[in-house]
Amino acid sequence: MELYLKVRLACSEGMSQRAAAKHFNISRDSVAKMLSYSAPPGYRRQATVRRPKLDGFIAIIDGWLEGDRSAPRKQRHTAKRVFDRLREEHGFSGGYTIIKDYVREHERRHQEMFVPLAHPPGQAQADFGEAMVVIGGVEQKAHFFAFDLPHSDAGYVRAYPAAVAEAWADGHVHAFAFFGAVPQSILYDNDRCLVAKILADGTRKRATLFSAFLSHYLIRDRYGRPGKGNDKGNVEGLVGYSRRNFMVPIPQFATWEAFNLWLEDQCRKRQNDRLRGETETIGERLRRDLAAMRPLPASPFAACDQASGRVSSQSLVRYKTNDYSVPVAYGHQDVWIRGYVDEVVISCRGEIIARHPRSFERDDVIFEPLHYLPLIEQKLHALDQAAPLQGWELPEEFATLRRLMEARMMKHGRREFVQVLRLMECFTLADLAAAVRETLRLGAIGFDAVKHLVLCRVEHRPPRLDLDVYPYLPRARVETTSAKAYLRLLSDGEEAA
Repeated sequence: MELYLKVRLACSEGMSQRAAAKHFNISRDSVAKMLSYSAPPGYRRQATVRRPKLDGFIAIIDGWLEGDRSAPRKQRHTAKRVFDRLREEHGFSGGYTIIKDYVREHERRHQEMFVPLAHPPGQAQADFGEAMVVIGGVEQKAHFFAFDLPHSDAGYVRAYPAAVAEAWADGHVHAFAFFGAVPQSILYDNDRCLVAKILADGTRKRATLFSAFLSHYLIRDRYGRPGKGNDKGNVEGLVGYSRRNFMVPIPQFATWEAFNLWLEDQCRKRQNDRLRGETETIGERLRRDLAAMRPLPASPFAACDQASGRVSSQSLVRYKTNDYSVPVAYGHQDVWIRGYVDEVVISCRGEIIARHPRSFERDDVIFEPLHYLPLIEQKLHALDQAAPLQGWELPEEFATLRRLMEARMMKHGRREFVQVLRLMECFTLADLAAAVRETLRLGAIGFDAVKHLVLCRVEHRPPRLDLDVYPYLPRARVETTSAKAYLRLLSDGEEAA
């Protein structure tokens, strides 16, 4: 551009084109072009590019590339595969570079174009993303629910150990509580947790739990085209933003709940941001979204899967490939199972009989030791080998108590120890452990003593143990003395003398 300016200035001051060409060491044609345009016009191709070695094969290449549109993405032609097939099947003698350039040009010509979309207030989009996290010291994959309001770009993110149907529903419930309102409609992809089947006319058969969720909140569901993530580009952007900003470095939290509280705080802070091209913050635009949304219903949706089951002979109930224990008193009975994202609740005849943390493993067995103690009390031989008791971490004083009970009372002592453990059906482990420690200090080794002491602890009254009864020690017979016995000793001594 500098040379361009110098040539034009020189000619405007009277220098001829011939002299300018000689002075600046350029051709006269170049000087003429510089005088014709105030700025360089740029390169303009006048004729169609001729590729004599390729032109006869273009129809074949186009046919292959067009056929790829219906093939899986990872099984489509690359430039290298096109080159190899042309040589092997059609005798192509050209080089790889012209094939590569043509394939790139073809892809550019056929790239999809998009219409800019306007997002009225009160509409939402939802999706799931994945990232690695450390929860309770264990590195694992987190599936995080992302909920976006495209008009304001306000978002909500919540993490789960698995992207199951209950997590979808639970994520919505928490998102609605976070914003304090319900959107008019939500755009989804065709996730199997939401859509059981896409019918021939394009309509969706919804999954049972998802259908109940929509009915509870009266939400209109909308769906993107299968395989077209750009249809819900806003929430896809939130997924990427959350992964880059909330998951780097890898988050480390003690529990899922602690992690989710932190994520919620990050979403709240993000509302102070002003995005590029916007004059208002996310929070300021959020006001229009909230004004167009509906109020929350009187009660939140119960985000749980429900199923029936039967208790096995080992007092286990199967749910989603895993077994959960119930009290042995309910053996062989029909039960109702509610699977929440974080726990499994089992009921029988309208009464809750068991609660367990939910496992997302396969063929896992989740025991509650207390469920089996009544049966172990009857079958004492199973105490040491009972699977539900394996790995049950109890304070050290419980082992001491058992050793003393069995040493002093044999089989009866073992039974009383099981009865002591059963006190956890009514009292906390902390209170019972304190009572056991006091029992050991007093030497009152017995179930009755432990029960009395834990009751006194809970009721905040002083213990009144009869130490003439406790402990259960081997009893020694001690006879009382008499004057007659002393006289007998004296007479025996005189005879000996």
